[in-house]
Amino acid sequence: MPNDGVKLLRLIKAAAVEAVQAGGTANFLRGTVTSTDPLIIELENKLPIPAECLSLTKNTTCWTATMDVDHQTEDAAGGSGDAQYASHHHAYKGTKHYRVHNELAVGDKVILGRCEGGQHYVVIDRDYNPDTGCSDR
Repeated sequence: MPNDGVKLLRLIKAAAVEAVQAGGTANFLRGTVTSTDPLIIELENKLPIPAECLSLTKNTTCWTATMDVDHQTEDAAGGSGDAQYASHHHAYKGTKHYRVHNELAVGDKVILGRCEGGQHYVVIDRDYNPDTGCSDR
């Protein structure tokens, strides 16, 4: 007959197994984009992940945003001298479409989430630490 310590250990193990089966655990990895056509991301352990095993978020793709604008242009000081670019003032209003260029580039460091089963990854965002300097992306 097991003592109380062994019973407690078995209970803790059973609870841990149940927790993993119920919700899984979060697994985040870092990688580097080594190719964009086709997309390939190499994990820190040098394992290359091909495009068919990757899902991209808006933070890692080119996408279009639709926005409402309602403002006035400002008069430009000086001007080029060309009549079509002369200083002017007018309303700028309506629904406009803006393209956001967030597509990945070779050399980008990225954060990935590994999906259950480990065969598919979600590319969440670029790995960026603002304390180390500025990024042009």
